[in-house]
Amino acid sequence: MLSPQGLFGAALVTSLLGYVLFDAVDGGTGRQESGRTRWADLKSTLVFAAFTYGFSPVLKTLTESISTDTIYAMSAFMLLGHLIFFDYGANAAIVSSTLSLNMAIFASVCLASRLPRSLHAFVMVTFAMQIFALWPMLQKKLKARTPRCYVGVTVLFALAALVGLATVSSVGAVLFASLLLAISCLCPYCLIRLQLLKDNIHGPWDEAEIKEDLSRFLM
Repeated sequence: MLSPQGLFGAALVTSLLGYVLFDAVDGGTGRQESGRTRWADLKSTLVFAAFTYGFSPVLKTLTESISTDTIYAMSAFMLLGHLIFFDYGANAAIVSSTLSLNMAIFASVCLASRLPRSLHAFVMVTFAMQIFALWPMLQKKLKARTPRCYVGVTVLFALAALVGLATVSSVGAVLFASLLLAISCLCPYCLIRLQLLKDNIHGPWDEAEIKEDLSRFLM
């Protein structure tokens, strides 16, 4: 329902706003520490845009021999893996930001290959990079510098996603809202309540030490 030009324009404007906000959150301290200049960022952006636009015809015809149902199944599986392996801030072995990003981009490329024109595929992949690569970086900095602002932005985007999903499927919107409430409210509540039932045994015991010489049994 969106034109590729309109989506690309909106993505470009929001990317510029996010770029300015990324530096404004810490006053440019992170940029000074990394030593990366704005000119380097601009060159990277131009190289990525040119590379993606040049290969968009290839992306468009990449999965012509694969059925649409298989593409949808692969995309759903990859996006589910993106959610599982995403770095939510927990120190766990399952966390892998690289794997999570690769799975999300792979799913986006699969879906872009079903769009009608090469321009659509280019805009789809560009928008996916903004959502899955750039936006988490800004979220992480907001969480570290301004936790209250991070919570507000997260709630705002969750509501925006819910409204956008409701325009496509009311059932999907209800399921999405139920999932959000379960993960954000019900599961933490159950975890806190179950802590009251946990029983740990503590005592002044030491590990057992064998004093007797048992070398004769090893002969």
